[in-house]
Amino acid sequence: MPDSGTILALHDVSVRFPRRPEAVLTGVSLRLAPGEQLIVFGASGSGKSTLLQTITGVIPHSVVASLGGSVRLGCDASAMQTSSTSVVALSRLVGAVAQDPSSSVCLPDVEQELALPLENRATDPGLISDHIDQALDAVQALTLRYRSTAQLSGGEGQRIALAATLIAEPAVLLLDEPTSMLDAAGLDAVRRAIRSAVDAYRPAVVLVEHRIDEFAGDAGIAGLPARALVLGETGIVIADGDTTDVLAARGRALNQDGCWLPLDTELHAVTGYSGGLGASDVRVGLRSLADLDTTPVQASRHSVGPIVLAAANLDIRRGAPPARRRGRAQAETTPPVLVRVSLSLHRGDIVALLGGNGTGKSSLMLTLAGLHPPTAGTVTGARPGMIFQNPEHQFVEHTVRGEIRHGLPSMTDDELESILHRHRLTHLADQSPFRLSGGEKRRLSVAAMLAHDRPVLLADEPTFGLDRRDTITTMTALRRAAESGRSILFSSHDLRTVATEADRVVVLADNTVIADGTVFDVLRSDEVRNRAGLVLPPLLRHLLDNFSDEEGRRVLRQLDAAVTGTTA
Repeated sequence: MPDSGTILALHDVSVRFPRRPEAVLTGVSLRLAPGEQLIVFGASGSGKSTLLQTITGVIPHSVVASLGGSVRLGCDASAMQTSSTSVVALSRLVGAVAQDPSSSVCLPDVEQELALPLENRATDPGLISDHIDQALDAVQALTLRYRSTAQLSGGEGQRIALAATLIAEPAVLLLDEPTSMLDAAGLDAVRRAIRSAVDAYRPAVVLVEHRIDEFAGDAGIAGLPARALVLGETGIVIADGDTTDVLAARGRALNQDGCWLPLDTELHAVTGYSGGLGASDVRVGLRSLADLDTTPVQASRHSVGPIVLAAANLDIRRGAPPARRRGRAQAETTPPVLVRVSLSLHRGDIVALLGGNGTGKSSLMLTLAGLHPPTAGTVTGARPGMIFQNPEHQFVEHTVRGEIRHGLPSMTDDELESILHRHRLTHLADQSPFRLSGGEKRRLSVAAMLAHDRPVLLADEPTFGLDRRDTITTMTALRRAAESGRSILFSSHDLRTVATEADRVVVLADNTVIADGTVFDVLRSDEVRNRAGLVLPPLLRHLLDNFSDEEGRRVLRQLDAAVTGTTA
């Protein structure tokens, strides 16, 4: 039974899913006190999201799984075991922001979404409106109060999901990659909102986060939760202690395991020197990485082949059918997402699409894919394949094996096994795509689309939910597809990945394209970054200021090679 200083207690927790021989979690035990914060490290598939689901009671109440051990919430005599407590009762103590924010948004408009948890707690109706404004303001989303939830972008949905969680002031706050879809402004707002909530009502916090440096901010490692738990690939706890100590002791192993790490920890793991970018030894180490391989790395292959897809003067209105299907007055009153957008994709090109939340990246991709008609303008060229922002939107089969093979009856068993192995899906081949972890779903969505020989591939946040190793593997697969002659357009908020792999960037802001050029030239432009709200991570800024484009890309790829064990 938890003592008076414990709000969350897990004892010897194990989780097994049907038709999956190995346990996802094994023997996990931990205790958290009110106000205590914990960050969970681990590679994709190590059980991070499953751990959070056991705390919320989703396992075993909603997800079919075998739960061993005990999970208790509350203090002293009020402590409740999740397996024998109703979801309604658990919801009064636990708030969770899921990896996919759309899974936790259920009402038709934002105002209703935030009012619901207050109404469920019988909050005075006269106070609800002010509470809604305060919660939205905390995540910089006041302008979204009267928006339909169906019209939110992924990043906007993430802000609303967090606001709806914080508004209920839970005793235990679970955050499963709360910044994964956010632009720089949204990430900063979320970071401050979480810290304000912790200061105000002291929830215990369990954080799973890939964008670690951006979440920590200028404080670096000190800006992370003070306690760290590390899960191994078999779902066992391999470290639990002070975050600084855990990272110092296990940084190199965590980097090789493909976990996202604070920059200082990563640089120490690769160069052997501590102190981060401010240390001269570390800077010398980075310079040596640029000189490890004298083979030229192309910093840009702009317009490497003929145009295979072109958009001309596109006007796009989110969720709106083309004007010919409606009256002109109705068409003109629908706010435009993008106007007068023109761009071309060339054979063999890798193009990154950048822009803040709500600027129309997904809408543009859906239009280029022929899934969302423009209100004006034309798209010509090959019909693209598309990797959706939400992987579940493209799943149609009952097994991972069937999903990859769908529409490809001539695929041989050897070809299928090669794809499964390349994307670390072999052990999941007979699992339902819908029962995978977030990172596993993303790996499957990428693998299934790459299996089709489409001349153009559109990828909406293809590295969302992936650990470092799988991010590298996925982008390497896209690069190889481009080298074989395909044209790739992908959206991302991860500027480091963009600088490592993209030849060009197209930047959206102010309802149109504000820049289209080689990646390093565009990222060096203060004007473009300011208009689009792009914030360079410290490593990328250092490389842009001190290295040539070719050298900077070589450093980035050598850092990736330290994870994959390959030669850059």
